[in-house]
Amino acid sequence: MLRAHLEDGYAGDGVPRLLLHCCCAPCASHVLELLSPFYRITTLFYNPNIRPPEEYYKRAGELEKLLSMVSFPNHVDMLAVEYDPMAFENAAAPFWDEPEGGGRCRACFEIRLGETAARAISGGYDYFATTLTVSPHKAAGLINDVGAGFAEKYGVGYLASDFKKRDGYKRSVELSKQYGLYRQAYCGCGLGEEVLVRK
Repeated sequence: MLRAHLEDGYAGDGVPRLLLHCCCAPCASHVLELLSPFYRITTLFYNPNIRPPEEYYKRAGELEKLLSMVSFPNHVDMLAVEYDPMAFENAAAPFWDEPEGGGRCRACFEIRLGETAARAISGGYDYFATTLTVSPHKAAGLINDVGAGFAEKYGVGYLASDFKKRDGYKRSVELSKQYGLYRQAYCGCGLGEEVLVRK
């Protein structure tokens, strides 16, 4: 069972609560550095696209490691969802033969941001966001379009972002080295891994 680090209720200290979908610890390192002065954050590790399961749990463990090592300006905790690869497999199936960056990737973003938005509204968060835009391989415009759609659907605030800007990706690499974080070589899904192998 994955561990969850959560507090009941809200301290009412005027700091807004943010549910932050995290794809991995390296990306989270930079985003938490940017956002934690302004929000009380719960990191949500929900990435059913990742395979094999060992990789999923390794990445979740690295996020937990990061949170245990760093003292953030406002409280940061973690919620890690159990591994459910069929959620991704079913959503991505119609797009399986499309190139990287096509319909399969949009379906993957929709699964993760949809789950984040639903949990944000049910958990009483003020906003939700994602670390996905740190990656230079991810289209921030597409991710933000998906996020805005779920914000409208659920009636919760979405923080649009392009965290790779202003050397954001470079900073994530620096922080990963500083904290000794595992940096994966592919996004998570089998197709991403196969593209890497072919290079």
